[in-house]
Amino acid sequence: MSDLIAKTAIDRRLAEIVTPTIEGLGFELVRIRLMGGNTKTLQIMADKPEGGIDVDDCGRISVAVSAVLDVEDPIEDQYNLEVSSPGIDRPLTRLKDFDAWKGYEAKIETGELIDGRKRFKGVIAGTEGDEVLVEIEEGTIGLQFDWLADAKLVLTDELITEMLRQKKATETVDEAAFDTIEEETSEEE
Repeated sequence: MSDLIAKTAIDRRLAEIVTPTIEGLGFELVRIRLMGGNTKTLQIMADKPEGGIDVDDCGRISVAVSAVLDVEDPIEDQYNLEVSSPGIDRPLTRLKDFDAWKGYEAKIETGELIDGRKRFKGVIAGTEGDEVLVEIEEGTIGLQFDWLADAKLVLTDELITEMLRQKKATETVDEAAFDTIEEETSEEE
């Protein structure tokens, strides 16, 4: 499993526990993080393989994952469970994400210095083998997926337009739910 989905050892353990449940419901785990604080928060980002998760979907995932975590009990302290969609400026955590979002701007950070830098911002040009291709000012570069520490889409007008288009494409209207239109006829005297 990629370190971009689950970075720490506890995150990887939690991912092993919840992934079968999430996939069994027809969703994919995008990212999982156990974050500290006074009360810990377990953040789970999930999506449908074709995209487009809604609040009801998050609720179903939350109920199912809560049951599994109650049985396995991998977190010693009290915590809050937060299930959400990846959002518009979503994290790119899987190699396939870089093909799916080809043509959109992203911020990418590597774990080690690559040619004197760790941060790259540019347009995703897809993948080639295990490399993520990114068009930056200097030209198109290839970064090994294993080198990546973090990657996410940049919120742009083009990205917002695409997300709205996808949302509209997935919405279905149940015409039977609407009453038929009854026309009034006026009687002339």
